[in-house]
Amino acid sequence: MSDHPIFPDLAGASVFITGGGSGIGAALTEGFLEQGARVAFVQRSDATEFCDEMAAATGNRPLFLPCDITDTDALREALDNAAASHGAISVLVNNAANDQRHDTLTIDEDFWDSSMAINLKPYFFASQHVIPAMRDSGRGAIVNMSSISYMMADHGYAPYIAANAAITGLTRTLAREFGPDGIRVNAIMPGMVVTPRQLDLWLTEEGMAAQVERQCLKRTLVPADIVGGALFLASEAAGAVTAQALVIDGGVVTTG
Repeated sequence: MSDHPIFPDLAGASVFITGGGSGIGAALTEGFLEQGARVAFVQRSDATEFCDEMAAATGNRPLFLPCDITDTDALREALDNAAASHGAISVLVNNAANDQRHDTLTIDEDFWDSSMAINLKPYFFASQHVIPAMRDSGRGAIVNMSSISYMMADHGYAPYIAANAAITGLTRTLAREFGPDGIRVNAIMPGMVVTPRQLDLWLTEEGMAAQVERQCLKRTLVPADIVGGALFLASEAAGAVTAQALVIDGGVVTTG
């Protein structure tokens, strides 16, 4: 069990997380399960074993719905199935992303479109699909996972960086449009969070050391570091917080 604070209003909440079975998403799933929320999540790969682990660890089993989020009809169907099982979705966490590295000059139109189909399009259409029921209930929280990458003028994955800048803009326009309906929309902007995927694909000891040097806090960040911010933004403790982008990066970029 984690040592995250308890947010009583999250107990029994119907929570939907994209990419909720690995990396940051898995930590988010566990965090909401520990709050007593009813959690459904989607991803393409089988997550049955992960669900077994979560049930044993938290006493609360998540609902895994296999889904390719680039298929908007399939994503809508998964959202409907989650609502049928857990009640109308009151917390949506748009988390799934692919930060594949590449050379800008080799990107073709297909790669660009596939990147947007993963990193941006599902954020909009998942939000669009849950907002009517949130509006009917007079409340709801959407938490979008963005990134500090565009604030750093980073390089090596231009479509991903562009998508995350767009996610922050999307967050703010949805917050403005649906705030009168009691719906809060916020973003989280993680820094370099060390996940098994990144370790397998591109992170090196030298790269992690360089990132820690840029941080105020001199330690590597792990998925659990993102959970507290997500729980806060989803809960009524953040009842007056909307249209914001919460940076969780150990102190690399500054806002304000």
